[in-house]
Amino acid sequence: MTETILIVEDEPSIVDNITFVLESESFNVLTSSTIGEARKILKSGDVSLMVLDIGLPDESGLEFCKELRKESTLPVIFLTSRASEIDRVVGLEIGADDYVTKPFSPRELAARVKAVLRRFSPEPENPAASASGSEKLLDINRERKEISFCGSPLRLSRYEYKILELLIDHPARVYSRRQLMEMVWEEPGFSTERTVDTHIKTIRAKLGRINPEKEVVVTHRGFGYALAENL
Repeated sequence: MTETILIVEDEPSIVDNITFVLESESFNVLTSSTIGEARKILKSGDVSLMVLDIGLPDESGLEFCKELRKESTLPVIFLTSRASEIDRVVGLEIGADDYVTKPFSPRELAARVKAVLRRFSPEPENPAASASGSEKLLDINRERKEISFCGSPLRLSRYEYKILELLIDHPARVYSRRQLMEMVWEEPGFSTERTVDTHIKTIRAKLGRINPEKEVVVTHRGFGYALAENL
């Protein structure tokens, strides 16, 4: 099935260049110059990934992504002229999956689109493993940067993946918020401990959509978080 990419950008020349390259890579492309139009498209269409400009005429792309993350795990790649480190970190922290700064190569953007979609694509089912019942509750494919839960791939942002990977690698070990920030974040000084809580909440929500009966990430009050024992 052809995957659909939504481009939310108000500069026609940029839209034309991205559209040409993505269509040459066999993607279906939808475009919008405002967030208002983007909302309508997302409600009515089957979009696989959104390329989202931060500076749009009606609303902020950052705020739109934050709003989107409350109810959707749709992959998002930010497109912006803001090159500062803090803008990039904020974008990734609120749930973007990648970040491209203008000026950029449309071919590079297309490569990033494909890389993000690969992380979100389910692994082919292994009939032998299913028949034997040997499938792990949590399984990591490190090459694809993908974690599956109960056999279903999780749509994780970059930092959500890294947090869960760390917890899986050290089951039952309790990590404080500060330890998670120092071990996961590339620039921990730009973040707050509250950011860790937000990411844990999102991880739990995504796990819960697959199996609401299973507690995976446990809170140790006053200490931090750990992977549940006996998973």
